[in-house]
Amino acid sequence: MPGKYDDIIDLPHHTSENRQHITMEMRAAQFSPFAALTGLDDELAETARITTAFHELSEDEKQELDRKLKSLAERIADHPECVFVCFVPDDRKNGGSYEQKQGRVKSIDEYEKEIVLEDGTRIPASMLAGFEQI
Repeated sequence: MPGKYDDIIDLPHHTSENRQHITMEMRAAQFSPFAALTGLDDELAETARITTAFHELSEDEKQELDRKLKSLAERIADHPECVFVCFVPDDRKNGGSYEQKQGRVKSIDEYEKEIVLEDGTRIPASMLAGFEQI
């Protein structure tokens, strides 16, 4: 039974004299999906990014932190160097992360309830999880 394309099946493959042969990679790129979902990769990465919930200090932890802050206030003229562990809220989703900040203490702002380091960093007392004097 003769086939529908028997008359052309054995003809040589056409090659253009005017255009350069396209590579397989370039040919595949022509058929890759278009960017209909612009920003999807960024959204997926953001969703996968893990944040930590804020841990409320217990009464004992609050008392210990208060004792340390009073001791720090007594030595403020010496500009003691400390390592602080504080919670930094995330700008884009619920939660945040606990970070260490190290520096010399310049002052304690009683009005704003913040610890001010010599480099200008301000640490809100409400976000403070603990600290050690070095």
